Amino acid sequence: MDLRLREIIQANPISNQLDAVHFKFKSKCEEKDIPCTTAALDQLDRKELKDIVVSLVLGLMGAPASQLLDSPGSRTNLFEDLAILAASSNRANFLDNILPLLKAVLANNNDDEIWARAFDICAGTSIPTTPPRSLLSLVDVQQTPYSRNAASSVNTNELRKDMDAVIKEDLGVMYADIPGFYNAFFGEKELESVSQKVFDKCKEGPDPLFREGGWTGWPQATTETPVLSWFKAITEKLSTFAKDVKSTLSPRRKVLARPTQPITSSTGAVRKPDVSFVNYSVNGQDPEWSWGNILIPGELKSNPKDDIASKVWLELALKVREVLAYYETRRFVLGFTLCGSLLRVWNFDRLGAIGSEAIDINQDGLRFVFTILAFLCMEEEQLGFDPTIRTREDGKQIIEIQRQGAPMEQLIIEKLITRSACIVGRATTCWKAYTEESKLPLVIKDSWQYIERNNEGEMLLEISKKNVVNVARYYHHETVIINDKIDDVRGNVRRDLDITKAGKFSMEPRSSVEPLSTTSNTGAVQLHRGSSITAGKKRSASAMLPPSKRSRSDAPTEETPPNRVHRRVIIRDYGKPICEASSLPALLKALEGCIEGHKSLHEAGFLHRDISINNLIINEDEDNPSYFSFLIDLDLAIKELRPEASGAKGRTGTRAFMAIGALEGEQHSFMHDLESFFWVLFWLCIHSDGPGTRPLVSPGFEHWNYVSMRSLAQFKFATVGRGFKTQLKSHCTGYFCDLIPCMERLCEVVFPAGQPHAQQDEGLYSRMRDVLRKSREELEQLGSSAEA
Repeated sequence: MDLRLREIIQANPISNQLDAVHFKFKSKCEEKDIPCTTAALDQLDRKELKDIVVSLVLGLMGAPASQLLDSPGSRTNLFEDLAILAASSNRANFLDNILPLLKAVLANNNDDEIWARAFDICAGTSIPTTPPRSLLSLVDVQQTPYSRNAASSVNTNELRKDMDAVIKEDLGVMYADIPGFYNAFFGEKELESVSQKVFDKCKEGPDPLFREGGWTGWPQATTETPVLSWFKAITEKLSTFAKDVKSTLSPRRKVLARPTQPITSSTGAVRKPDVSFVNYSVNGQDPEWSWGNILIPGELKSNPKDDIASKVWLELALKVREVLAYYETRRFVLGFTLCGSLLRVWNFDRLGAIGSEAIDINQDGLRFVFTILAFLCMEEEQLGFDPTIRTREDGKQIIEIQRQGAPMEQLIIEKLITRSACIVGRATTCWKAYTEESKLPLVIKDSWQYIERNNEGEMLLEISKKNVVNVARYYHHETVIINDKIDDVRGNVRRDLDITKAGKFSMEPRSSVEPLSTTSNTGAVQLHRGSSITAGKKRSASAMLPPSKRSRSDAPTEETPPNRVHRRVIIRDYGKPICEASSLPALLKALEGCIEGHKSLHEAGFLHRDISINNLIINEDEDNPSYFSFLIDLDLAIKELRPEASGAKGRTGTRAFMAIGALEGEQHSFMHDLESFFWVLFWLCIHSDGPGTRPLVSPGFEHWNYVSMRSLAQFKFATVGRGFKTQLKSHCTGYFCDLIPCMERLCEVVFPAGQPHAQQDEGLYSRMRDVLRKSREELEQLGSSAEA
């Protein structure tokens, strides 16, 4: 082993990654009442050995060095070799090949020797050359692979350079040239008939709009301004022609083109859409140029060569994200790109982006007319709006449900609570609602879940029977049905289009978004343990809560993406995120109650796994019968002793609140969730200046949304080290300064000696609650003294 590899191994020790191997081996030996020596391996059956060996391989995969060490073959790194090795666990020679490595681990050999044996096995073992369909099956049953998406960022200015990388990783790949795309989304016989009649009219007269060679007036220089002018004019003419055709179809939209006029999004990001289809305004004037009026966004480029994933497609995706974020009832968004004379139509949904074949509008004039008329005339449901959420004559939005054994009831939506700003993912949307009969406050939650994922509604129903406290209580759940079909992406949104016959275009996400060091004029960060984070001036943020070349394979895709299904869960507890607590004592009391709720959930056999500011709720309304504080969102929760992984493709979460061990790939446990409570309070201390104030962006911490998971773990490790108090004082807002003693004590409890706990400890629940209770009492006493 050369010097460079030894340096990597020494800098990234295996540490406790193989503790599970020793624990399982010891347990097997104790069950058989045999000495715990390597000789005992001969007395274990193959099933018992396989259980230990798989834990060994997965443990090495979780060690940081596995992703830094070179592959002995042709793969990216040793991690990939180990993943494929684990996938071959059913092969006859699997155990025989790995037993020497297992013996080295059980004999407590040093890291150099363990990695050397791993190298030998991966280099010399006959294993499959194709990676497994999902790495989830290779990860411990309690783990779900992490995938970042655009909704997982908090307290960020959403700079374009950062969001480009996030959107690329969010989409992963874009599928284009899909056969049958037009029939799936626009396949109406009447539309075809009207389009043909309108196109025939375009070819009539001495000076036809369309003749051999293309459209009249198509600009010779396909720069933005003349193309936009031509596009707007031809759309208006096609709309006029369509109105003259006897048909039930009626144009209801127009084109707006204001490429130099920026729009500010709900997240504070500034975008400049090139062209969009918008509804006609009531007064006949152009509607306001805002995301609330854009229904079908479009992007233009002068060069047909720009029709690639890393350029105009990415530009369109950034705009689509804003449209999806604005319309809380939007299931998907259609858009288009026009590069020179090449037109392509896109559908963006919760699995990603799929596109039509590109057409040259000057060669296929009929298809161009068909596309424009579709955009002008489509019903809102065809544009992705949810028909199960409708508006009554009195202007109130309602959802109808039928609980088991009960008549149909209407839930009246009072207001939107939250909407995830993302394209791919769960896209969680929550509304406050009530019934006219009881006025009971309810929360309706819509999300797009992997079909393999545990059903949150079923889990809440089960939990409601176990006397769990301080967790949102069950009211109803259902899978959304639209047009008598389950509302899933692959079937109901994409109409069973076969993407395996499409071109697969990589968005080319970078493996690590950040450089090795990040500096600014206000602060600096170094990526190694023991680093310091210097304070910088805070800037205003829009919200406290959620922020190349063409690469194509023309062969059928090796893997069909998973499916997501539209689920609806209704709970009967309502409140506000704890960041809106009226006082510091109220905030600490709410946190204490949420930790109690987590313990109650844990004792009932469930693990939450997504502790974040949005999921910790406080209720200070005395007339509201909900808990004073409680946990919500069991999307990522699991039964702690589930026999196998869910099969879901990945998980999303709020990176800023993830535990260090979770970032490093450890098996998720209740200890990681308890650590997340600490990070929630820490984040509030540096990003909030009290209730009713605008959230802040701290330049020393904004990059936490974008750095790699390993780097983020290093940042967090450095944060809770010896300089924790100094860093906290440097970044803490004025409102939260009184919590610095509480945070110091909490840090000592959660990170003894500046390190995460090496072992699980149920007593951490009570110690954390004791710190919060004592700190709350001190603040209340301080407040009473001040009043006196």
